[in-house]
Amino acid sequence: MQYLCNDPALKERRRELRRNQTDAELALWERLRNKRFYGLKFFRQYGFGPYILDFYCPVLKCAVELDGAQHAEEDVKMYDAQRTDFLRSHGIEVVRFWNSEVLSNIDGVLEKLTPPSLPLG
Repeated sequence: MQYLCNDPALKERRRELRRNQTDAELALWERLRNKRFYGLKFFRQYGFGPYILDFYCPVLKCAVELDGAQHAEEDVKMYDAQRTDFLRSHGIEVVRFWNSEVLSNIDGVLEKLTPPSLPLG
């Protein structure tokens, strides 16, 4: 049986990623967890198809990806593009931020994530 969400075959990898978060992931998670961001539920290291998303909000159908320097390399850019195409084909919008942006301007990152129908504040 194929799983679209949280394939059990990826369970250990998702756990490992949660245990070994980057500083940027930790910082953003502190702001998103427990419905702290406009009451929206976010999951971290959420499996969708063959991919593991850094953060996912099912209500917004939005994946938030935090990228380190390796994402500037051509082969990784191609992989990211394929991944984004797959997610968009399932109605999921992908928003990407550099780790450095999260660490230096987390309020700006959260502002970019704010759904248009919600007030800033």
